[in-house]
Amino acid sequence: MKDLRKLKHEHLDILKEIGNIGAAHAATSLSQMLNKTIDMQVPAVNLIPFSELSEALGGEEVVVAAVLLRLEGEVPGNMFFMIPLEDANHLIGSLIMEKDLNLAEHPMHEMGASALSELGNILAGSYLSALSDFTKLNLFPSPPAVACDMTMAVLSFGLVETAQYGDVAIVVDTRIHEESNVAKSPVKGYFFLLPDPESLDTLFSSLGIQVDE
Repeated sequence: MKDLRKLKHEHLDILKEIGNIGAAHAATSLSQMLNKTIDMQVPAVNLIPFSELSEALGGEEVVVAAVLLRLEGEVPGNMFFMIPLEDANHLIGSLIMEKDLNLAEHPMHEMGASALSELGNILAGSYLSALSDFTKLNLFPSPPAVACDMTMAVLSFGLVETAQYGDVAIVVDTRIHEESNVAKSPVKGYFFLLPDPESLDTLFSSLGIQVDE
């Protein structure tokens, strides 16, 4: 594994551009599915050590609604899409017209879980499609699973069956906004891509990014 601290801003800008292309595709798909205008943007992409991932959402004990997927193909790894619970309840509730939705209920609200799963599936598929177009690598997600728990519990659950995983994640900040709801601020979501060991080398090489040892 190369020293990822030596990545330059322009390298992260490449990943941000890919993220915005994926977000645009996802917004189009969601808008068509819901018959309402959804806007999505990627304001930032960062590389964060696995041990610091929970801080991106405010701490280990912050409760999130999450979609978990396994990344298959030439860059295997794990993928997570997480939204703080309050934002997730509002976003998914507005999508399924369930004003008082609480995704933390057990068992999870069936329609809410389905909508959350579909949101994560569309986001992952759109982002991976953009990434595949840039890299010419074969990338595809497994069927999604959903969870609602504290951040580290979700990450641990998602990685429990993985013998090895990388110690660095690509974190794609995502902003989701329903344009008909002008009074509400965009929902902040976080898309985590944790490639398996050595997968990052393959990914960056395919993007023409050379990182020193």
